[in-house]
Amino acid sequence: MDKLKIVGGKRLAGEITISGAKNAALPILCAGLLTSGDLALANVPHLHDVRTMLKLLQQTGLKVSQDGEQVTLNGAAIDKLEAPYELVKTMRASILVLGPLLARFGEAKVSLPGGCAIGSRPVDQHIKGLEALGAEIRLEGGYIYARAKKLKGARVVTDMITVTGTENLLMAATLADGETVLENAAREPEVTDLANLLVAMGARIEGIGTDRLVIQGVEALHGARHEVISDRIEAGTFLCAVAATGGDIVLKNTRSDILDAALDKLREMGVILTTGPDWIRAQMASRPKAVSFRTTEYPGFPTDMQAQFMAVNCIASGASKVTETIFENRFMHVQELNRLGARITIEGNTAFIEGVEQLVGAPVMATDLRASASLVIAGMAARGETLVDRIYHLDRGYDQMEVKLSQVGADIVRIK
Repeated sequence: MDKLKIVGGKRLAGEITISGAKNAALPILCAGLLTSGDLALANVPHLHDVRTMLKLLQQTGLKVSQDGEQVTLNGAAIDKLEAPYELVKTMRASILVLGPLLARFGEAKVSLPGGCAIGSRPVDQHIKGLEALGAEIRLEGGYIYARAKKLKGARVVTDMITVTGTENLLMAATLADGETVLENAAREPEVTDLANLLVAMGARIEGIGTDRLVIQGVEALHGARHEVISDRIEAGTFLCAVAATGGDIVLKNTRSDILDAALDKLREMGVILTTGPDWIRAQMASRPKAVSFRTTEYPGFPTDMQAQFMAVNCIASGASKVTETIFENRFMHVQELNRLGARITIEGNTAFIEGVEQLVGAPVMATDLRASASLVIAGMAARGETLVDRIYHLDRGYDQMEVKLSQVGADIVRIK
């Protein structure tokens, strides 16, 4: 199993190109199931989760051709309306094949999903929404069986804001009869990116970017070309690395307008930020100041950035309070950060952090995707050597993180 060996204390300087967004690419790849035409996608990141999704889509009969970050999908010969457990168990986003298969072919059999162990994240909202659109659904033997001769438009109000739930129902509604209204829809930039692709494929969607999406079903969707948006979480992670280590880096192929909540907190920490249409420059010459925050749905502070900011707070001057409202299990990195000398205590869904002047390198273990990133940041700020184990979590969501960081001065290598 691969590990990362990090020798801390190095300032960062140079340029990093941000990859396409994992959380946008996965639903967009599933949209290939909705049409028999060619879907030509650019800026698709090289990630373990993307490879898993392509493997899952190929076993349905979807044709996939790939050239670097360009992926072309063709759904003319889909003949297997199933997502098996072996492929679904490692990745929760596999549930996103349910809506498109059901809408276009009238049936689907999808294994209940796995993924990061950061909370229950139930799929009941997906099921409730598809039933409102007229699907008959039963759960049996760990699988979701869904049928519908033709989905019918309806008003769907989810009990909670759910990103994958919104994406699944949005894709299903594009081919339903009549009008569908999705209330309490997720507003994340990745949802907007999917909606923009669907419009390019011939879907009729109003309210993109708001919490109320109105979809007029069409008879069929056609092929399209689309570039996946850049990964705001990858960008935010590298900005946290600069906050923790000091230095001066420029992020290219990124957008500041989808990172507002995180950028505000970085400025509060003392990072000097300059932004352009597709770049962000971060300069840090002092010890960071502690910042408190509460995770919430977009456009609030993203849960996917909580662990990385906590790593910076560990070495910040002052005390801070971090409240996690999205996932009940998302503090598993705390005991690993404490192994490096951090002072963090947990009460319920709130972590209290007392900043220390210096962390000290130690062997640590990644427990989920964003926890891995927080340990890399902490290791880069620590004195001495840190070994991060179980980095397969990291590879699920970051494209060659250690290569990008070593190019800007970090002392970080992968050990096979």
